[in-house]
Amino acid sequence: MCATNSFLKSLGVEIYASGHRRWPDEAKARAVADKLEPGAMVNGVAARYGVLANQLSAWRRLARQGKLVLPAAELDEAVFAPLVVCDVSEVQPEPDIAASAEVIRIVSGEVRIELAPGTPAIRIAEIVHALGATPC
Repeated sequence: MCATNSFLKSLGVEIYASGHRRWPDEAKARAVADKLEPGAMVNGVAARYGVLANQLSAWRRLARQGKLVLPAAELDEAVFAPLVVCDVSEVQPEPDIAASAEVIRIVSGEVRIELAPGTPAIRIAEIVHALGATPC
């Protein structure tokens, strides 16, 4: 149990004397990401993190609803996000936002995100993944 507690503390989990734990979103997201690895079983991942399988399933549900952002997958190869190019006439910039070619825009439904031009591709992919955006 001591090894589990030290592992959890390294993730930022607060463990109280009563046994209760306060899980930061990053620790929950890491547990869900571990479950998504090929061959990973819910019971095995839940045991590794010292939680019940239904708790891990609840965190997975939060991730599917976009309420929990998962870390980017660590891959040896490049990862590409879908890109949709629209005609200029289709895009109507809002008057209160300065129109600039130096801005990266992500639009998903009614959500509009503008990023600095130096934003790393991995961060853009994380945002697109968190929005649950699908190619048109």
